[in-house]
Amino acid sequence: MEERILRLLSRWNGLQLAVKNQWGGSDSLQKSHQLASDLFSCLSKSNAPVPVEDLETLLHESLLLTFNTEIEDGSIEEVAEQLMVIHEEYLHRHLS
Repeated sequence: MEERILRLLSRWNGLQLAVKNQWGGSDSLQKSHQLASDLFSCLSKSNAPVPVEDLETLLHESLLLTFNTEIEDGSIEEVAEQLMVIHEEYLHRHLS
């Protein structure tokens, strides 16, 4: 699941733009890896599906607080939806 989260975030244009332009400072790349780690930690501890709204909030707050970035192109919702699918597949494999 962790690798899938990293791949998903690496394809997210909004986050990659923030990293490339160092909107989170010179350690923006490390901050993006920390976001992936935080998402993995949150999802791997939950034995029930995580509401997509919670994932959207987590992503929005992380981008705003860590990268001083507000993304309003709908990609936060798309990434949250994909994270929810990744987590549900993880639950299905590990709890079945």
